[in-house]
Amino acid sequence: MHNHIFEKYVPGDRSSLIALLQDVQEIYGYLPQEALKDISEFIKVPLSGIYGVATFYNQFRLKPLGKNVIRVCRGTACHVKNSANILMALEMELGVKAGDTTRDKLFTLETVACIGACSIAPVVNINQEYFGRVTVKEIPKILKKYRQEEALKSKSEQSVSVE
Repeated sequence: MHNHIFEKYVPGDRSSLIALLQDVQEIYGYLPQEALKDISEFIKVPLSGIYGVATFYNQFRLKPLGKNVIRVCRGTACHVKNSANILMALEMELGVKAGDTTRDKLFTLETVACIGACSIAPVVNINQEYFGRVTVKEIPKILKKYRQEEALKSKSEQSVSVE
């Protein structure tokens, strides 16, 4: 782990736990188990206590996110406009349930309480790009865009490494 993370903290200071978790997640994008063990040893808190805090706050992730994070709004306006069907279509198309990441690490599917775009319900957000009035039929087309972008990126990276 990046031991420089600990430089600004006092060993054994339990009050630094949340700040340490935030710093680790900032570097890795999630909280790797090894990092949690290091934090446990550094602030002298049992690993179970570290996990308790990490799982209590929804800002922390114990698994890495995919390259594209899909957030399906489940707020009242979106619920009334059948966001449950949108979520089911995404789960079927991606082969994962909400809260999981595809095997290829291309997509993470999440639900959120409210995106705040009720006037265009139901809403899906992918990497801060909003898709409003989404229908089940549009899901494959929306995902295709991101898959094609990734394929193009992979192709260009391969051609650069060959040269």
